[in-house]
Amino acid sequence: MDFQIGLVIAGLVVGFVVGLTGVGGGSLMTPILLWFGIPPTTAVGTDLLYAAFTKMGGVFVHHKKGNINWKITGWLTLGSVPAALLTLLILNSIKTDISTINAVIKYSLGWALLFTSIAILFKKRLLVLSQKHSGDKFHSESHTQNMLTIGIGVLLGATVTLTSIGAGALGTVTLFFLYPLLPTPRLVGTEIAHAVPLTLVAGIGHASMGNLDLTLLAQLLMGSLPGIYIGSMLSGKVPDLLLRNAIAVMLFMVGYKLIF
Repeated sequence: MDFQIGLVIAGLVVGFVVGLTGVGGGSLMTPILLWFGIPPTTAVGTDLLYAAFTKMGGVFVHHKKGNINWKITGWLTLGSVPAALLTLLILNSIKTDISTINAVIKYSLGWALLFTSIAILFKKRLLVLSQKHSGDKFHSESHTQNMLTIGIGVLLGATVTLTSIGAGALGTVTLFFLYPLLPTPRLVGTEIAHAVPLTLVAGIGHASMGNLDLTLLAQLLMGSLPGIYIGSMLSGKVPDLLLRNAIAVMLFMVGYKLIF
C-alpha cells in the first residue's frame, strides 16, 4: 500500500480519542479502515497488531500504578488465547473462499459494534447494577468465579479474533459483573493487560494467513502514538461524556449498516 496522509490522520484522531476517553481503539479503527477501502480481512489483521503495540504502553503505565490484577488477567487469557487459536484455525480452513470470510467478518463486526455502543452508553448503569448483585453466590465462590472468567475469555477471544473489537469496552463491562467490588481503574488496567497477549496472538495468526499490511500498520502507528500521548495529557481536563456518547451513537449506526 502507498503512503496515505489520511491514514496517518485517522491514526492521530483515534489515538487522541483513546487517550482522552479510553474508548475507541478497534471499534473506531476497523470501520475507518473499511471506509478507506481496506478489505475486512486485512483491516482486522492489521488492527489487531496495531492494538497490541498501542496497548503495551498502557500495560506499563497501569502496572506502575498497581492497576492490574494479574490473577484475573491469567484466567481471562486461559480462555481467550485458545479460543483465538481455534477461531484462526476455522478461518484458515475457509481461506480459499475470501468472499465468505469477508462476509463473516463484516457481519460479526456489525454485531460487535452494536454491543460495544450499548456498553459505552450504559457503562455507569451497568456498574451500579453489578454492584447491587455483588453478594450473589458466584461472587463469593472463587472456583465458580474463575470458571466464569475463563468463559468470558473464550467469548472475547473469538470475538476479538473475528472482528478486532471487544478487548476494550466489552471486556471491561463483563468484568464489572464478575468483579463488581474491584475499583474501575483496576478493571480497566486488568483488561488492557489481557488484551495485549490476545491481540498479539490473533494478530500474528492473521499475519500468517496474509491478512497484514505492514505499510498500513506503520502509518496508523505514526499517527496514533502522538495522538494517544496528547489525549492522555488532556484526560480529566476535558469533559468526555458528550464525546463518549457521540462515539457510541456513531458505532451503533455503523454496526447497524454492516448488518442490515
